[in-house]
Amino acid sequence: MNQSQISLVASLQAWNTPAFEAIFKKEMCSLAREMLPLQAALTQSSYVSDGPIEPVILVSSETADEIQVKTGIFFAGIIAGSCCADDPSPNCEQTEYCELLITISKLTAQVTITLLGN
Repeated sequence: MNQSQISLVASLQAWNTPAFEAIFKKEMCSLAREMLPLQAALTQSSYVSDGPIEPVILVSSETADEIQVKTGIFFAGIIAGSCCADDPSPNCEQTEYCELLITISKLTAQVTITLLGN
C-alpha cells in the first residue's frame, strides 16, 4: 500500500460544501482496494473481496493544515472453500467493517490513512 500516491482533490475542493459527503464517498469508492488497509482489518474472513466498499462518514473536522475524516468502511471478505460440506471450493463472502482516519492535506490533497481500533 503506497499512501503517498493517494490524493482526494475533489474532496478537498468540496470541503465545507453540501457536496462534500457525496464527493468524498465517490472518491473513496474509486480507490483500489490495495490502497486501503482492509486486509489488516479482517475479523471474520481470510482475504478482501474485489467487491465494492461502502464508506460512511462518522465525523469530520479540520485544522489549519488538514481535513480529518473518521470513516466507517463496509466491505466484503472471502472465506475460501468453507461454504459447503460437499464442495470445498466455493468462496463465501462475509460482511466486514472497519474504521479509518482519512487525513487530507489542505496544501497538496495527499492522503494519509490510519486503521483505527485493530
